[in-house]
Amino acid sequence: MRQRAQWGQASVEKMLGALPVVAGFCSRLRIRELVDAACPVRDVAELTHGQVIEVLVANRLTSPAPLVHVQDWAERWAVGEAFGVEPGLLNDDRIGRALDAIAPHLDHLAGSVGLAAIEAFGLDVTRLHWDMTSISLHGDYEQADPRYARPRFGHPKDRRPDLKQIQAGIAVSADGGIPVFHRACDGAAGEVAQVIGAMQGLQKLAGPQRMLMVDDSKLVSYANLAAMIPDGMGFIAPASKVFVSAETLAGQKIDGASRVDHVAARDAGKPAERRGVWHVREDEDDVFTLAASSSTYRSMFRACRTATGTRSACGRIDAGAPVRRQAASTLGQLVDHGCLRNLAPPGQHPEESAS
Repeated sequence: MRQRAQWGQASVEKMLGALPVVAGFCSRLRIRELVDAACPVRDVAELTHGQVIEVLVANRLTSPAPLVHVQDWAERWAVGEAFGVEPGLLNDDRIGRALDAIAPHLDHLAGSVGLAAIEAFGLDVTRLHWDMTSISLHGDYEQADPRYARPRFGHPKDRRPDLKQIQAGIAVSADGGIPVFHRACDGAAGEVAQVIGAMQGLQKLAGPQRMLMVDDSKLVSYANLAAMIPDGMGFIAPASKVFVSAETLAGQKIDGASRVDHVAARDAGKPAERRGVWHVREDEDDVFTLAASSSTYRSMFRACRTATGTRSACGRIDAGAPVRRQAASTLGQLVDHGCLRNLAPPGQHPEESAS
């Protein structure tokens, strides 16, 4: 006797992708917990702000979509299964309310998540790399909220001076390149003026241990050095031609400099004779000077400074040999972070490429 076939419920296929991985990292970074502590909601709310932000982070990392399409994305992907959030509740109004709620607490939340990352993954934050970029915006923004970074005309990195911009800075740990700190600034703000605020924020992350801050040439100014040196904060940054002329750089000699045992990532596939060779030496003023030379490049030095032995109008501080050894041991790694580079290609005069 034949048995009648019985049909169950139709199967549902959803995209899983990296959602379980993202959910696991969000949990270890305590994103939901930290957001809910800073931005609580009423007991009758169906979703907490922490849940919404956690899902929005997942969207940015898997399949970025405009806010009006996040709900559709959540229904196609296994968001409910991975985060325990009903996709139908993730409309753009709910997401907007969550973003409005965390806006006044961004610095606190970013710092708290950074600390959670340091604790969860045992990050070494004794050396942090800081840099800024610009984000161009379309629109007038005539009534921008003065409590936040305001769109202004400035010097955009994408060479769109016709657009207003805001500026954003981010610090990553040398240990793994993990972002641990950020700051948003007005579009017209000068990068030089943002260094002290970034330094103070990074010092809080590093705690009592001595920290080395790596930045571009915007770090080197009297005000910045005057703030860093008394605090005993180490730093490495290329000194621009405003402070060190191209003639001075071209006149440096490689004799007496110590070679750094390092091969830059961009040179890894080149024959040994075509790789850049990096050196470091301490001059008569106890100011560190970095050297780059190879058979295919003119011998050329890029001046960089650390707080160790730096002379300035506010006095001199000498942190001693341990810091010098730390700086020397990390110079080679800084090549790959874009802090150092050969300045003069074959046939080009140093003064044409020095900056």
